[in-house]
Amino acid sequence: MVHTVTTAPQSLADDSDHRLRQYLWTMGIRTSCFFAAVLIDSWVRWVFAVGAVVLPYFAVVIANAVGPRWGQQISAVETYAALQPPTRPTGPVVLPDR
Repeated sequence: MVHTVTTAPQSLADDSDHRLRQYLWTMGIRTSCFFAAVLIDSWVRWVFAVGAVVLPYFAVVIANAVGPRWGQQISAVETYAALQPPTRPTGPVVLPDR
């Protein structure tokens, strides 16, 4: 059975890199919320403060959410010419003269 590349799951390294980028973006937004909560003097300060407190939880949950590795079925290639056995001639074989 031969597997096609398009139905293979994402590699573990790519999945890890993607989750790390999501985590760093979320923590960057959290840092911005923290600075905004310190610098802004209005009711919006509390929205930023809540964001600075709550975002680390979501960042960690998203970073630890590993995608399905083998839960999906990998489809096999139906027909592939290079994998077919060579055909044998059915009639008489004529050998060349030496």
